[in-house]
Amino acid sequence: MPEREKEAPEQHETETERRRRRARFLRELAEARELRDRVQPRRAKAARLRHAMRMRTFRW
Repeated sequence: MPEREKEAPEQHETETERRRRRARFLRELAEARELRDRVQPRRAKAARLRHAMRMRTFRW
């Protein structure tokens, strides 16, 4: 029962609040990726190359 009470406010969340929360999450995620890329440049380069290869072999 107490779990349902915790979920109730989230169900009444407006679209604007949801989008604002999502935008903040995506900004923080991008910031974390940038930090990781600066700290581990070799791994970041390898990840970029893998992504580029996936995009080249992707069939539209």
